[in-house]
Amino acid sequence: MINIVYRLKSPKFFEESIDEIDLDGVIVRPLYLSICQADQRYYQGSRPAEVLERKLPMALIHEGIGEVIHDDSGEFKAGDKVVMIPNTPTGDDVCRANYSYKSKFRGSGFDGFTSDLIKLDSDRVVMIPEDFDPYVSAFIELISVAYQGISKFSEIAITPKDTLGVWGDGNLGFITTLLLKEKFPESRIIAFGKHLENLNLFSFADEIYQIHNVPDDLKIDHAFECVGSSASQSAIEQIIDLINPQGTINLFGVSEYPIPINTRMVLEKGLTIQGNSRSEREDFIGVVETLKQNPQLFENLEKLITNVCEINSLNDLKEAFDKDYISQFGKTILKWNK
Repeated sequence: MINIVYRLKSPKFFEESIDEIDLDGVIVRPLYLSICQADQRYYQGSRPAEVLERKLPMALIHEGIGEVIHDDSGEFKAGDKVVMIPNTPTGDDVCRANYSYKSKFRGSGFDGFTSDLIKLDSDRVVMIPEDFDPYVSAFIELISVAYQGISKFSEIAITPKDTLGVWGDGNLGFITTLLLKEKFPESRIIAFGKHLENLNLFSFADEIYQIHNVPDDLKIDHAFECVGSSASQSAIEQIIDLINPQGTINLFGVSEYPIPINTRMVLEKGLTIQGNSRSEREDFIGVVETLKQNPQLFENLEKLITNVCEINSLNDLKEAFDKDYISQFGKTILKWNK
């Protein structure tokens, strides 16, 4: 079957290419996609030159839902709505597939979802109910990243979870705060950020603080860093200062540069630092089940939708990326009409 793939050839330049697609898996037609900061780093050319040279041309986007048009196994039927899992294991490993060097990840050296059709193995799709909000469902992948980090935290934390702090007033900080409040309703959930206009949207948090205006006597049991870039350094410094002994610091923020950490205080307090990246099938299933059981979460997640762009051409795709780049907060959703 003929398939058209829309790849980023060089920063800010997309091209169409015609590929053949075999009908030996689940064939999905993308419906709603979501732009991630990682996509923007490729589009803007802010990754190191050697990385861009190695990975481009490449179809972007690793967050999205679609409808099944063919499944040779019979597990799915035409018209089923599914969320697509971008992580693709290629062999057995002792670690989770989302941390394995043997895995391939769509939109990172491996074509993402900007094409007419996507072929996936049956374990790379998870069915979603027809009544799910499609705009929110488009970024279930991002929600699953927070979900898997919170699941790991639940397994390793050995001290009380009375007060949990989330650093970062962006999309991931918002989602992490929301999921923490759902999972630990009796805990005091505090959001820390720089932009008060963003923090004011965290209505489900018990408290919000701008990072330069934190009470002197405030202490937290465990922390979630969702800041990223060079700002991670000051966030981690503040976390180490405020966290109680034997707390966990759960890192989500991505930085292109090394971030120094005060290891003296990490040792003195006996802290555990846990890295979190991407997610796996069980996390997608967990998010879908969580949303089924707590439909009220959609109302808060809808606050993240800043732009909805209909994509009928490569120029529409470019304009959507440009519009997303100037947005200070929230998600840009692509209604994929290709």
